[in-house]
Amino acid sequence: MKSNIALVTGGFTGESVVSFKSADFVESQIDSNKYTIYKIVILKEGWYFQDADSVKHSVDKNDFSILINNKKINFDAAFIMLHGSPGEDGKLQGYFDLLDIPYTSCDALTSSLTMNKGYSKAIVNGIKDLYIARSIQLFENSVTAEKDLLANLEFPLFIKPNNGGSSIGMSKVKTSFELPSALQKAFNEDNQVLVEEFVQGREFSIGVYKNTKGIQVLPATEVIPSNDFFDFEAKYTPGATEEITPGRMTDAEKSRVEQIVTDIYLKLNCKGMVRIDYFLQNQTSNFYFIEINTIPGQTAQSFIPQQVRAAGMNIAEFYGDLIEMALNTKK
Repeated sequence: MKSNIALVTGGFTGESVVSFKSADFVESQIDSNKYTIYKIVILKEGWYFQDADSVKHSVDKNDFSILINNKKINFDAAFIMLHGSPGEDGKLQGYFDLLDIPYTSCDALTSSLTMNKGYSKAIVNGIKDLYIARSIQLFENSVTAEKDLLANLEFPLFIKPNNGGSSIGMSKVKTSFELPSALQKAFNEDNQVLVEEFVQGREFSIGVYKNTKGIQVLPATEVIPSNDFFDFEAKYTPGATEEITPGRMTDAEKSRVEQIVTDIYLKLNCKGMVRIDYFLQNQTSNFYFIEINTIPGQTAQSFIPQQVRAAGMNIAEFYGDLIEMALNTKK
């Protein structure tokens, strides 16, 4: 008997456009012989399932069910493909926990903590061979904040919304004249902003997940953006970035990276698939942690699908592993 899987997408932020693309790709790849997929859209305006005839069926939030032709449909698990809030910040996970519905992502606490870039770095700080760029976390945009940055950090700086994703609101700043507009851009997206010193090095993104055999590390993707840095345009415009999978690393670097990202996965108590972004600093090859994404993008050009293919795996089986791990948590 096939399991009913809610493929959850949408969201309350500008990242919803990416969520829809991710969900479309996941839906196209999941084995329909094993699972019955219902794409559940969650927006501020409402939660619903839209059938093949474009009829919208509202979600009963009391038990996360839908009614189709007078038949109530409950879900065996949720495949969360909702970037940003409420799918990536722990809110949806807490809701599913209350309803005892298993899901494919990290739990509520881990999701909430890792959504905050500054807090994530504080937790992973201390992991062997992991380095963190000097940074300041801002809770307000003020003249005092600007003075604090100028007194304590050296240009160039990366300025990014502390709780955002998809590089929305992010800027690279080389002079003090660029600082006010960059801070305002970031604060337009979030009430917390992280400002950190630029690390000169090669940028990588690597997928980590857990299956019945334990924690698995996928081949890393080396990211070479045509822009000055890996911004939203570079991330989601085909051809705007050169992406090399597997990325160019020595055997020693590869072994060290795999150990560090496994330690990060364990330290943050991750579940399902995550994506960890890092720099290998020029000259030293030191591993600098950038951030962790607990609902990594799954569009056609996203890193995780690239890495699954590079590992010689079938993407349908990969998604099936994530679903089975979720289903097994309830057994």
